[in-house]
Amino acid sequence: MRLPKSLLLFIAVAVSTNAQTQSLKPAADRLAAQNALFEEHYETDLRSFPERATAFGDYRYNDHLAEHSLDAIALHHKTDVDFLTRLQAIPTAGFSDQDLLSHDLLVRVLQQRIADYDLKEYEMPINQQNGIHTSLADLPLAVPFDSVKHYEDYIERLHQIPRVLSQTTEVLRTGMKDKLMPVRFLLEKLPVQCQGIIDADPFLIPTRKYPPNISPEDQKRLTQQITDAVNTDVLPAYKTFAAFLKTEYAPQGRTILAITSLPDGEKRYQNNIYARTTMHMTPDKIHQIGLREIDRIQAEMTTIAKKQGFPDLAAFRASLKTNAKYIPKSEDQILEDFRHYISQMEPKLPQLFNLLPKSPVTVEAIPAFQAAAATHYMTGTPDGKRPGRVVVATSNFADRSLVDDEAIAYHEGVPGHHMQLSVQQQLTGLPKFRLHGLGFNAYVEGWALYSEQLGKEVGFYQDPVSDYGRLSSELFRAVRLVVDTGIHSKGWTRDQVVDFMRKSGAVDEPTIQSETDRYIAWPAQALSYKLGQLKFRELRELAQKTLGSQFDVRTFHDEMLNGGTLPLDMLEARTDKWIEEQKAK
Repeated sequence: MRLPKSLLLFIAVAVSTNAQTQSLKPAADRLAAQNALFEEHYETDLRSFPERATAFGDYRYNDHLAEHSLDAIALHHKTDVDFLTRLQAIPTAGFSDQDLLSHDLLVRVLQQRIADYDLKEYEMPINQQNGIHTSLADLPLAVPFDSVKHYEDYIERLHQIPRVLSQTTEVLRTGMKDKLMPVRFLLEKLPVQCQGIIDADPFLIPTRKYPPNISPEDQKRLTQQITDAVNTDVLPAYKTFAAFLKTEYAPQGRTILAITSLPDGEKRYQNNIYARTTMHMTPDKIHQIGLREIDRIQAEMTTIAKKQGFPDLAAFRASLKTNAKYIPKSEDQILEDFRHYISQMEPKLPQLFNLLPKSPVTVEAIPAFQAAAATHYMTGTPDGKRPGRVVVATSNFADRSLVDDEAIAYHEGVPGHHMQLSVQQQLTGLPKFRLHGLGFNAYVEGWALYSEQLGKEVGFYQDPVSDYGRLSSELFRAVRLVVDTGIHSKGWTRDQVVDFMRKSGAVDEPTIQSETDRYIAWPAQALSYKLGQLKFRELRELAQKTLGSQFDVRTFHDEMLNGGTLPLDMLEARTDKWIEEQKAK
């Protein structure tokens, strides 16, 4: 991740000048300056990205949507460079470990933003997995509609949707000019998604049920204003955007799957690997780790198969495909499965943690217009008014399997994403920017994958098939290491990816199809799960081996969570120091 020479020179001169001044100040004064900078940066981010503020439970900017124009993007970049310059000018000598960690964390965040900007990643802001079209459709679920003010703010946001989609169109046209284009056949899904949103019209959801504190007169007025905004502004803007995607944008999509086919392709993929995994690893090394993990996991699965009376893994798998017990009979059955596993895990958490989440969690289906998305988690607010949401893939339910539901429920709910992100929001004594996700996927996804095995430690996975499902979930993440690098480094075709995933037996056919497209559209993101999990396992094994009888799994897990989301190298350094402190007790 390299910055332009001119920018490096500018930063170096500024840092040198400011550092000479700062170095004369006492540590307490420098720390106060750093904390003030943290607060300024946090507030600047909330003003610039008001939807982010809403997600954090800060409703001051609820009547605004972010600016998405090229000028706004350039301004955000200039602001990032300014904050990085000022932060690196503060000498950290004499700072506590926690304050030094906060310093290094924000430096890392800003450097990554600048690297992404230099590669013009912002010119490809939309794909079938996520984008402005689907995030805007989630606005009706973004706030607790418990006051007239929240409804009025929402109406203001609806009026701004045409501006946001128009600005995004401007950015996409620039990407077309610069030959920074996603893959064509995936872009062809976007107009269909937009039409699905138009047909579903989720923007009217807040009018279906009002809280009792809103008068009938206000209800009638708000319903009319929301309906007018949707019909006059929102839906026409979506139709215009969909037409642009269909007639202008998608036809210009690239035909080669690998991101390395784009300008600065090799550098681009390596940047994505570092951004997602916080590791400097070559694609080939990641590919080989995946192959080794597949062999290890399949050996464990074979052991289960033989204990169940089958001659080999293939025969066991074949039996599961036709076993009615594991074939969903409805979408609701899948959702109830997730609810059951999350509810049974919650009372077991004190066996594994001292830190516990305070926010509730709910389970819901992915809406039809977003069916290409995988099961995922949406963070709630710290005040608990908007719960964390496990959003489950249920489309084509008859082609799905219930086998790995238990593992995925722990992954997305507790002790996985909901546990980690809710605990992070309630931490005290840290700068505000550390209380929310910082984009370090390998930590967030690595923790969630690691947490799947914790169900086994508290007596779950009683059904051997469910335990096989846990291994299937882990196998799935190992397969990702192979196919993501296969696509973007080794030139694999889509058929090669699908064939490899089918032979692995890790997931069902609908998942194979949607996930293959996900890896094509979202290079390196899928690498973060397995590589992160391996790091958490490595740190736990080190702690257990070093501390012996002193090791307490609850204290270890608290240490993993109480620093918030971290790059894996920083997590490792922090854990090494914690282990030494535990030895000294």
